[in-house]
Amino acid sequence: MPTLFDEVKVGGVVLPNRVVMAPLTRNRADRDGVPGELAATYYAQRATAGLIVSEGSQPGPLGQGFVNTPGLHREAQLWAWRQVTGAVHAEGGRIFAQIMHTGRIGHPDLVRHRGLADARYPLAPSAVRPAVGMAQTYEGPKEYPWPREMTLAEIRSAVRDFATAARNAVTAGFDGVELHGANGCLLHQFLADGTNRRTDHYGGSLTGRIRFVCEVTEAVADAIGPSRVGLRVSPGNRFNDMNESDTDQLYPALLAAVAPLGIAYLHVYEVGNRETIRRLREIWPSTFMVNPHPVDRPPVDGTLAQEALDEGVADLISFGRHFISNPDLVERLRVGAALTPPDPSTFYGGDHHGYTDYPAAIRLLGR
Repeated sequence: MPTLFDEVKVGGVVLPNRVVMAPLTRNRADRDGVPGELAATYYAQRATAGLIVSEGSQPGPLGQGFVNTPGLHREAQLWAWRQVTGAVHAEGGRIFAQIMHTGRIGHPDLVRHRGLADARYPLAPSAVRPAVGMAQTYEGPKEYPWPREMTLAEIRSAVRDFATAARNAVTAGFDGVELHGANGCLLHQFLADGTNRRTDHYGGSLTGRIRFVCEVTEAVADAIGPSRVGLRVSPGNRFNDMNESDTDQLYPALLAAVAPLGIAYLHVYEVGNRETIRRLREIWPSTFMVNPHPVDRPPVDGTLAQEALDEGVADLISFGRHFISNPDLVERLRVGAALTPPDPSTFYGGDHHGYTDYPAAIRLLGR
């Protein structure tokens, strides 16, 4: 059985270990979606990960759902990302950009300062408003507006935006991209029957509801090559007021449709549904990454991660919050050093505190 520290080839990239830094929204870009000056330091500090997946970046202005998140659609954004990827590569790391369109999770106030019409409400597969939670705006939390059902022209435009963002990511030096199809974002909204109530060929049946995700994945694979593309999903995840009545049928159908594209990996966020994960693992033909969250167990650590590898549940294990507070997480797991707990008050927004000032275990161990 492989260990967390064995190398593995993923698409066209050889990873020195199987510890992946999961995408983590940190809300430290400026209002124009340009990554902050400290982003290069932050990601370079974590370059010993087998692979870094960046924080979610919107493919266009209407894909933004949170304050101060970065984009991949303007030259200034690409210039800033070049500093990040250059710093990671200088440290010997590998980094994919996560492309995240939040769909109905957003608010028109987020785009007003760019001169977009106030009536441009968040877009979604159907006009289904989140019943829980609040939208983030620069003026503070506000109620979610009713989203507007996307026209066929807007769906085609969104597909093109994803492909363009992927090309932009490669131009900015990323080794590949991950498509965010999880956690209640736009791709997930098309998959779930609770948010997709369309009656055209993008809704209704399983074939209809998976169509948009398949078209986006195919367009991105055509744009930059399938070996540079990953897809993230979260079967059964109710985050952002999501509801799927047919999870056990939905995701096998999606994987069967996407697998022939030959993309680099599938990334699955587990929500206490290990049996579902095992079934999907059996279906998926290439690299399978899991962000483990088993029922009644603590957050994933080295022991739980290795157990998942030993069980054959995954080829790669992604870690989220542990990477925030442990920039050298791979080495800590390797030598059995204690993990520094993160400070949740610094997760979203702010300066270097809780961002680039966490110490490395190499210093804690006196090495």
